[in-house]
Amino acid sequence: MDDPQVLQKKLYFLLEQLQNMARDLPPKYQMRLPYELLSSLANCLLNETVFEIVKGLLEIQHVTEQHLYQQRLQFINSKKIQEQELLKQYEHDTDKKIEVLQKFMIRQKEELKSFDMNLVLQLDQKVADQQQILEQAGVPGFYVTKNPTEIKVQMHLLDFLLRLSRMPIPV
Repeated sequence: MDDPQVLQKKLYFLLEQLQNMARDLPPKYQMRLPYELLSSLANCLLNETVFEIVKGLLEIQHVTEQHLYQQRLQFINSKKIQEQELLKQYEHDTDKKIEVLQKFMIRQKEELKSFDMNLVLQLDQKVADQQQILEQAGVPGFYVTKNPTEIKVQMHLLDFLLRLSRMPIPV
């Protein structure tokens, strides 16, 4: 266990860094990060487990995004293969080929839109999962929300946490 003076020094350092980072944000986000929140967050960060949780969530997010991106590429590729098969199937009947291809393109556009909407829903769920994990870990400023401004504030807080995790913290 660190002695009280070391903890106090760490707390002041963390709070000062958080305040500096918050100062760099646009005013509409600054006003959503009052001193009390930054102070509570700095206090919470004395337990370095929070940094590990954030790093773990970031790794999971990168893997998820990569997986979803690969799924999208596979989907698009399968549509290209279907298109090539249609072109081959109607290579001697130009009128029919044009008609079939137009219908295919319209359907493909709708299917891709639906596929992308599903990906967005999966990402939204991942955001909610992260919010819940951080809330359960007792990290101030995190709670489940779909409000875009509140999510943006939480993204800034996550950025602060990642930046702090890379800084040498005085002892």
